[in-house]
Amino acid sequence: MEVLNSTENFQCLNHVEVGEGVKIFAFVNAYHCKIGSGSKVGTFVEIQRGVEIGENCKISSHSFICEGVKIEDNVFIGHNVTFVNDRYPRATNEDGSIQTADDWKLETTLIKKGASIGSSVTILCGVTIGEGALVGAGSVVTKDVAPNTVVVGNPAKQIKK
Repeated sequence: MEVLNSTENFQCLNHVEVGEGVKIFAFVNAYHCKIGSGSKVGTFVEIQRGVEIGENCKISSHSFICEGVKIEDNVFIGHNVTFVNDRYPRATNEDGSIQTADDWKLETTLIKKGASIGSSVTILCGVTIGEGALVGAGSVVTKDVAPNTVVVGNPAKQIKK
């Protein structure tokens, strides 16, 4: 693993399993996750517990990859991509008590081999983005994306196969 422009005070790599040739730029917060060989992680990225990133992926700056996300090999994640893992997020329960890990349901998301996710895309939980698919910049993905298709918009709709 090569950590580029690192400053220990600002970079948290806690229990991260990394493959050979991984490049991680400064100001990355990653914990209890896996990053496959040959992958690159840009500045200001957060990768949470349980996330799996395949080999030869490029994760661009300012992206948020939350618990429950699996990214297969050769995937491109553009700048400022946000994943969501809770369909009904709330700060408190009906009685006003702060929610804990027991008060919400983690929903998984899968990004298949060779997919490309454009900048500023939001991906809601529980979806699969198919192999070789392309999600256009600024899109909001609310349902599965078929392999080898192009989707754009809010909500994302197929425009090309």
